[in-house]
Amino acid sequence: MKEPSARPSRAVQFASFGGPEALNVNEVPVPQAGPGQIRVRVAAAGLNPMDWFMTSDAETAARFGLSLPCGFGTDYAGTVDQVGDDVRAFAVGDRVFGGAMSRAVADYVIVDVAGTIAAGGEAHRTPDGVDDRTAAALAIAGCTAAAALAVINPGPDDTVLVGGGGGGVGVFAVQLARLAGARVIGTGSASSADALRALGAEPVVYGEGLADRVRALAPAGITAAMDLHGTDTAQAARELGVPDERITAIAAQIDGITPANGASAAPGAIEEIAGLVAAGRLRVPIAATFPVERIPAAVELQAERHVHGKVVIDL
Repeated sequence: MKEPSARPSRAVQFASFGGPEALNVNEVPVPQAGPGQIRVRVAAAGLNPMDWFMTSDAETAARFGLSLPCGFGTDYAGTVDQVGDDVRAFAVGDRVFGGAMSRAVADYVIVDVAGTIAAGGEAHRTPDGVDDRTAAALAIAGCTAAAALAVINPGPDDTVLVGGGGGGVGVFAVQLARLAGARVIGTGSASSADALRALGAEPVVYGEGLADRVRALAPAGITAAMDLHGTDTAQAARELGVPDERITAIAAQIDGITPANGASAAPGAIEEIAGLVAAGRLRVPIAATFPVERIPAAVELQAERHVHGKVVIDL
């Protein structure tokens, strides 16, 4: 295949591990797909808290198997433009989305067809009717939300408390719980109330006194909880009598409570979520988009944890 020559290949990389100020947009060689791999021309990359957490310092990066030189970002969406030997599942021109840990914010990403997000990357077909920005916001947040729901297994008889309901994972978790028939109460700042209502949740302000405010909203009690930010929601749920087996958390280890993360999502979960998006049954709020040249500003905004939805990088 003739190599792309319209412009240099760009990749966001760290000169040294640290905050947004350490990120650089560098010119790099165009990568080549090997056997069992595809090359994706990336159109958009979605940001997640894990991106900047994993690369915040050298010690943390080492825990995730990352070393310099290191890229940035995990969620991507784009189009297959090169197919390696022995690949039958994808063809040049296929629209795909998925995850490739700490290397997605780049013009091109190499993905192992049989890989995982953490090892080699993974790719899924982008359904018709789902644009690249939306598809780039699905992999990590969607899988994490699906895994959290699998722990608590909500249904029509449940009232579910979702901590951080307006965040990147929360927008999926709230809607999936509503699709399962549950009543949802979502925590957030006072300014997030309208965004939570738009997702189908009843808003409640987080912070001291949370259990009392939830009790006032749901006098009959809550039956399950997902803590998508820290430990406060899980602690409030316990105070309100929710058994540990119906509480989960994604950002903290809490004795007695089953954690959830994207790696534990059931096979096919992300395809199901993408199908719900394509069918118009699940909305993916995009809070902000940035050109790749403004990657530090995008990361700063996402790291504040106050955006209502996803932050996406255009490439």
